[in-house]
Amino acid sequence: MSLQLHRPTPDGGLEPAPAVQRDYRRSLRSRRWAPAELSNPDVHIANPWLAIGLIALLAAATFVVLVLGYWSHVFG
Repeated sequence: MSLQLHRPTPDGGLEPAPAVQRDYRRSLRSRRWAPAELSNPDVHIANPWLAIGLIALLAAATFVVLVLGYWSHVFG
């Protein structure tokens, strides 16, 4: 909800001013780079299943190290 703006008319009355929708995000973007999308050729997208597998492997290895450490009384 916002206030409606009015402007004066020549006969002393008021008329509603037309609302202009401005996209503020366009002003945040540099005009120099606007026409072209920037690409990064150095980025290689990893397979999501490979990333999930790596995280699961690291979690399992951490669990094994903790269990073996407690079992051999290294950690307490």
